[in-house]
Amino acid sequence: MNLVATAQILDDDPPLLSVKGLGKSYGGALGCRNVDFDLWPGEVLGIVGESGSGKSTLLNCLSGQLEADAGEILYRDRIGETMDFRTLPEPRRRALLRGEWGMVHQNPRDGLRLRVSAGANIGERLMAQGERHYGGIRGAAMNWLSRVEIDTGRTDDLPIRFSGGMQQRLQIARTLVTGPRLVFMDEPTGGLDVSVQARLLDLIRGLVDELGAACVIVTHDLAVARLLAHRLMVMKGGEVVEAGLTDQVLDDPHHPYTQLLVSSVLQV
Repeated sequence: MNLVATAQILDDDPPLLSVKGLGKSYGGALGCRNVDFDLWPGEVLGIVGESGSGKSTLLNCLSGQLEADAGEILYRDRIGETMDFRTLPEPRRRALLRGEWGMVHQNPRDGLRLRVSAGANIGERLMAQGERHYGGIRGAAMNWLSRVEIDTGRTDDLPIRFSGGMQQRLQIARTLVTGPRLVFMDEPTGGLDVSVQARLLDLIRGLVDELGAACVIVTHDLAVARLLAHRLMVMKGGEVVEAGLTDQVLDDPHHPYTQLLVSSVLQV
């Protein structure tokens, strides 16, 4: 368990992200409702629940892929200014998503340009931040390829020639190259072989700790949640039914639904 999050929570600094009363409906169907949480720098929040529980809807609203119907998404930027992401002009939203925020999709192809080289995929994020020196961009790209355990000799290869695990590592490099303060991850190990999952989880944990980034990770896998998350929110029917420190929630679940989730894993 990373102690950075605990230290930050005890500090008097305001949270990096504060979500209040967030809600989203699809016609008459509930996506999520009245979601509240705070997130501090260096902390990883896991969101778990079965399919249809609302966890992906929540993540998509937080990351700007869906427009919420209600609530606030208050973010404190690098200079200490707090803003509501929901009310920001579109250019300011895009600037945040290109720099201070990052998104890792379940399917890496959703977060990569498959017909642009691996190095260019990483370099594009830097260029969006104003970097123009070719040598610096290429050097940063090769450094990040190495950090995510991709042979730098493949800098000019297209991602379509990479395995699924390599594509996911490349997406992570592309996302983290700008040093984002807030990272969203949607089932980052979904669809990968067990051996690949384990290696990727170790990589994610190390990089998130190293950057001191706050992270919101959606997963159906409680083992992934236990490894990566400091705190956990359990969702059912679009609402948070239980929340707390990860080990406490998983080892001593109070809500019947959480108990069912945990027991179903133990019975496998």
